[in-house]
Amino acid sequence: MTVPHTALPAEGRSAADGRSAEGRSAVDASAVDASAVLGRQRARESAARTYARSFPIVPVRAKGLTVEGTDGRRYLDCLSGAGTLALGHNHPVVLEAIRRTVDSGAPLHVLDLATPEKDDFTDALFATLPGAFADRARIHFCGPAGTDAVEAALKLTQTATGRTGVLAFTGAYHGMTAGALAATGSVAVKERVAGGGAEVTRLPYPYAYRCPFGIGGERGAELSATYTERLLDDPAGGVVPPAAMILEVVQGEGGAVPAPDGWLREMRRITSEREIPLIVDEVQTGVGRTGAFWAVEHSGIVPDVMVMSKAIGGSLPLAVIVYDEKYDGWLPGAHTGTFRGNTLAMATGAATLRYVAREGLVERAATVGARMTARLEGLRPELPVIGDVRGRGLMIGIELVDPEGPLDSCGARPAAPEVAERVRAACLDRGLIVELGGRFGSTVRLLPPLVITDEQTEAVLDRLTDAIAAASGAGAVSGAGSGAGSGAGSVPVPAPAPVSAPVPVRRGRRS
Repeated sequence: MTVPHTALPAEGRSAADGRSAEGRSAVDASAVDASAVLGRQRARESAARTYARSFPIVPVRAKGLTVEGTDGRRYLDCLSGAGTLALGHNHPVVLEAIRRTVDSGAPLHVLDLATPEKDDFTDALFATLPGAFADRARIHFCGPAGTDAVEAALKLTQTATGRTGVLAFTGAYHGMTAGALAATGSVAVKERVAGGGAEVTRLPYPYAYRCPFGIGGERGAELSATYTERLLDDPAGGVVPPAAMILEVVQGEGGAVPAPDGWLREMRRITSEREIPLIVDEVQTGVGRTGAFWAVEHSGIVPDVMVMSKAIGGSLPLAVIVYDEKYDGWLPGAHTGTFRGNTLAMATGAATLRYVAREGLVERAATVGARMTARLEGLRPELPVIGDVRGRGLMIGIELVDPEGPLDSCGARPAAPEVAERVRAACLDRGLIVELGGRFGSTVRLLPPLVITDEQTEAVLDRLTDAIAAASGAGAVSGAGSGAGSGAGSVPVPAPAPVSAPVPVRRGRRS
């Protein structure tokens, strides 16, 4: 394919009309040919791109929950940068932190030197941690992605214990670099990578709807814990004492599957008794997403290492590990990276952490998430394609199934990934961005920002309900609101609030 040449505007000039661009948007949306941009992306970017395949739009502006494309159409974004945008797009607190830092003349790149911004971020982060953990905590700034922080956590525990093996779980997602990929459960992303499963013992994660033991419920979680303990203690079990166990409190890419609190406490007991460091991956669950500031707080466990990224940077790239000081046996340079000193991300991260705590957004995530989950659960009688609704806080999954398929031993029907793909497309037609996940790609995932308003919550639920009904051939659903549309295909959608207007946040109150 021949890629048309794109003429670049002169510095400080507008591509649209040649006038001074000062004070204007960096891109004049009216001058952008979306189909040409998408065509150049297909021709020039790798075949590994993902979200661009699901959402063939060209965003040019965004505010809060709302994203606007080149054609002026607005979408409610329930992907939120895969959980990165705790405050939504371009929140005033984040923009002010960026402006303040840039205007101060602070160095934007400092490797791992001490700076006031780093010191302030560390203060803000440690203030959010469970007290028993924060009192003994050390922090290491990693490369800007969560996968590098997973690598750092594995390397830290391997150094401290002198061991190499890792205990990880079915359904897990920890990243795409070598160690993180080995701990990840997805076969599809590993099967063509040589050595992708080295030194990892895979354990069954409690997944009530599709229980690995075929029984579900509390008993399934109990069997998972029993299996783990007996395997580790079996002298013929084939498991050499490992360097660490790594787990997610709620599996995100695995389909918004929450671990029972009792099971988490059992994992903490099992690892503590055997002196196995416990790593909890809070990359997607952190900063209020699950209705607690950190997902470990639901169960009360204190891990040895916490992996953090996504929302801690306030929408900019930042990743750290925080760990018990007794494991700090690294030599200088044991885990380095050029981009560990992202000053802007530390400033926006500190502002975001404090705003989430100050404005009661953790409690709001719990309240709104429970409301959304209850309404979605209530749709199952009218929409039997909904097999399971689960999650915690504003980390919600709706697993879609074939309602005519046979029931398994847990009462689950076969997954319906084709229906899920139709639902995702139908949502986009209705001005709603959602993504899929789960074992079979059949789980619709909702990760709205914590600042979602009551009105936006209703609009999201209406549009999603209508999309599921249309994609599954169920027809209209009773109780759908005015934002739901009128059936299959693309329907007109009332536009949300203009993107130039700030999203209201109800300060310090629950709805």
